[in-house]
Amino acid sequence: MDNIPVTQETYDQLKQELEQLKKVERPKIIDEIAEARAQGDLSENFAYHAAKDRQGEIESRINYLEDRVARAVIVKYNGSGEIKFGATVKLLNKKTNRPITYTIVSPEGVDAINGKISFTSPIGKALLGKKKGDVAEVITPKGKNFFEILDVQ
Repeated sequence: MDNIPVTQETYDQLKQELEQLKKVERPKIIDEIAEARAQGDLSENFAYHAAKDRQGEIESRINYLEDRVARAVIVKYNGSGEIKFGATVKLLNKKTNRPITYTIVSPEGVDAINGKISFTSPIGKALLGKKKGDVAEVITPKGKNFFEILDVQ
């Protein structure tokens, strides 16, 4: 089993979701199943079947999160000036001439609205190993784009 690099923030989010599912969602769905079962004939009991389906989803997510947490390795950016996992990068989009800031995270930590992109994304891959002043060529479904690296933290 391979380790999964994550930021401290992503690790904390995974743990929080896992705890929520185990301590709140799992007991809640067990109660819902018991209530639906008490209504009698299970063959045509929609509430029972819906609750059982939801229980399966919850258990599947718990298993997924337990695996991720067990394999997680918290990585901090070392400040080397080279773009690596955990780095926050200020770029200049050469097409639009607008600056944009991204933090390079694992697929589990992606939050596009807050500028967190995966190191496996097209932009993430193009940026890895680059330094301030370099220009990264990014190939996306919309075509080529170039980003000048203004700062790496």
